[in-house]
Amino acid sequence: MNIKGPRAAGLAALAGLIADRTRAACLLALLDGRAWTAGELARHAGVAASTLSEHLGKLVAGGLLTEERQGRHRYVRLADARVAQLVEDLAAQVSPAAVEHAPRTLREAGAGAAMARGRTCYDHLAGRLGIAVTDALTERGLLRQDTGFALTDAGVAWFGTAGIPLDLAGRRPLARACLDWTERRPHLAGAAGAALCRHALGAGWCVRVGSGRAVKVTAEGERVLSDLLGVSRDDLR
Repeated sequence: MNIKGPRAAGLAALAGLIADRTRAACLLALLDGRAWTAGELARHAGVAASTLSEHLGKLVAGGLLTEERQGRHRYVRLADARVAQLVEDLAAQVSPAAVEHAPRTLREAGAGAAMARGRTCYDHLAGRLGIAVTDALTERGLLRQDTGFALTDAGVAWFGTAGIPLDLAGRRPLARACLDWTERRPHLAGAAGAALCRHALGAGWCVRVGSGRAVKVTAEGERVLSDLLGVSRDDLR
């Protein structure tokens, strides 16, 4: 295969879509798994609405985003879990020295601390919270990490006991390792990670902080995760 081959051209085009700071900022923001309006993304990226619209058009055409319109509003979200995995994996490869800087305001420092403590990574839990849950599942023999992530039979049974339904017949991997870009260790993703995150938010174990990806564990969540998995409450704060 040479540089004129379709696969090489496709890879170069995909890399070019991401290799723009405005588009990269949009993709990272959309890792919260929710749909954003074009106006919200424009304000987040710090660009004019007309400029952002052009960038969104390229991301949609390239298959990285999907869009829908409701009245005069245009909503976009990541196309699927595979796109989220691509963005998160690329973000995890960025050298910490390249992104670390002293917070300019107390608000910025608080937002950074909240993201590191716990956040959603598209549709699963990340940050120290995600790592704590992943470690607890592993230590109890519910998750294996020796040859890649895999739920054990006991792990599948645990999800049922905890009242967290799993899609065992879906095409998505049940368990997958996702490299955490703040902890530099893998946390649980895949269908099981998504089910756990969805249940944690729905049952009030966790709540979102502000309008971003950050989440925090509630008092009820601390109690339940301590009872179900033996997670130390200090690791959840």
